Amino acid sequence: MSQIPFVTLPDPRYGEVVQVSPLIRRVIAENPSKFTYHGTGTYIVGHGDVVVIDPGPLLDSHREALAAALRGERVVAILVSHCHSDHSPLAGWLRDTTGAPTVAFGPHLVDPDWVDDDDPPEPDHQESQTAVKVEESLDIAFDPDVRVVDGDVAASGPGFTLRAVHTPGHTSNHLCFWLDEERALFTGDHIMGWSTTVITPPDGDMRAYFASLEKVRALSADVLWPTHGAPVLEVQPFIEAFVCHRRDREAQVLAAVRGGTVMIPDIVRQLYIGVDDKLYQAAGRSVMSHLLKLADDGLVHFVGDHPGVKVAWLAI
Repeated sequence: MSQIPFVTLPDPRYGEVVQVSPLIRRVIAENPSKFTYHGTGTYIVGHGDVVVIDPGPLLDSHREALAAALRGERVVAILVSHCHSDHSPLAGWLRDTTGAPTVAFGPHLVDPDWVDDDDPPEPDHQESQTAVKVEESLDIAFDPDVRVVDGDVAASGPGFTLRAVHTPGHTSNHLCFWLDEERALFTGDHIMGWSTTVITPPDGDMRAYFASLEKVRALSADVLWPTHGAPVLEVQPFIEAFVCHRRDREAQVLAAVRGGTVMIPDIVRQLYIGVDDKLYQAAGRSVMSHLLKLADDGLVHFVGDHPGVKVAWLAI
């Protein structure tokens, strides 16, 4: 497997507003987890008239830290990368407090065939033995005041312009935001500094994720600012490593199926050696997304009634 040069963030400095570039400040929420790293990094862009990106979770300490950081400023827009519960819930409070509109691609699309909004069925469609979160839960209530599409100006203020970059894959409504003046991209969960991104069907889509990685690579940004983790300064090698990692994993999944490993939990156990088994369900979602892409490529097919199992994938 290709190795990704992840970037560490040694001190999250919870509750503080930190100037991280001439136009950007960041406040990190104290919501660390296996999906959020040290926590959600909320960004404030500009001075005087400002834009807030990914207000974060419903956490009193984070709300108070943002209120302090924004004292004396005028919030002109609230940008949301996507509708997971560590990104969007505080947008409602911030809109009510400041009068600024929320801006995003749109609400999260919910597939009614999936049993539960917060925890879709197991990758092999068999009943889970334990309730384990596979990613942050959805913020179904979020629906932006302003919807933007790829290339739109999402917000602007004195000395800065932010443009929407539609990057489906992690979710279908995922946006990154391009800051013209610093050639910087706020990447949400599309590219994180500390970990790869979980791709959870049906809303998550591996083919779309590959395409979105190529879109971001073509921007030639000087720096990536993920919502979780440290900034990425060596942008092109980092993105290339992400692409190579995904291609290698896809090749491994295909080889596993061709070798007779036909159920997703077994593929996960075979490929994710040394990974905490608490992350197996999350890994299973990404494996499923790879399999769906491989099926679309005509390399594998889904079998509903394979002898002895409920769900299997076979090579073509």
